[in-house]
Amino acid sequence: MREPDQRPVFNRRHFGTPETITLIVTNYITVALGLMIFVNSHHHIHWFFWIVLGVLAAYNVFSIYRYREEYNKMAIISYIVATAGLGLLFLMV
Repeated sequence: MREPDQRPVFNRRHFGTPETITLIVTNYITVALGLMIFVNSHHHIHWFFWIVLGVLAAYNVFSIYRYREEYNKMAIISYIVATAGLGLLFLMV
């Protein structure tokens, strides 16, 4: 048992995952799963896939608005590059 005046040996310095990384990972997972589910073997995209992308876009707008103070120049550049990667992922199907 620790004495009340004794300080811990290790201080926790982890402040959590940044919201930009969480948003990018969520985008990739949603688009990849949507492509796996809603694209058939003849490369026809089901109409519901576009609804999924619309909901994802609304979530992106909400998340960026909610955590706008966290988006600095580097976070915006990484978000733009990740969005371009989503376009390439879509074209690879």
